[in-house]
Amino acid sequence: MSEARERVRSALIASGLALPARRITVNLAPADVPKEGSHYDLPIALGLMAAIGAIPPDALTGFTVLGELGLDGSIAPVAGVLPAAIGANVREEGLICPAACGSEAAWASPDIQIVAAHSLIQIANHFKGTQVLSRPVPKVHEAVSSPLDLRDIKGQESAKRALEIAAAGGHHLLM
Repeated sequence: MSEARERVRSALIASGLALPARRITVNLAPADVPKEGSHYDLPIALGLMAAIGAIPPDALTGFTVLGELGLDGSIAPVAGVLPAAIGANVREEGLICPAACGSEAAWASPDIQIVAAHSLIQIANHFKGTQVLSRPVPKVHEAVSSPLDLRDIKGQESAKRALEIAAAGGHHLLM
């Protein structure tokens, strides 16, 4: 979580938001649950934005939030958006997530409110009423067809065999 501090600070500064010069404490409760991953970046940043008045203080009420921040204030996609959206829908909450994950989140329910943005500024403008972020639509990502085939590689029999074994076993491979 120590990198999250710097990502959030850099993203807010890049978005034109000044943080107070004093120490800021963020409480990630419950304390006994391990906090791993960068999907906490966006909720921390939005909580700080509400605290400093960049968005209305009650704007986040009724929302589940997840997303990773870039140093420039952009919101990067994260894994687990569909389960988060399903959980938010069960709790009758909305979801704030990266724009790249919005179509995945939309599969949770046609009734769930989804705010899917590319940047912190878009979310701030959405909650201030100066920009409308439309609800993403569910869509299926098409499989990428690859014109590459192992049959096209001449020689390198041992390397091709290693690729086949790794693929058959579902193993990672670095060449």
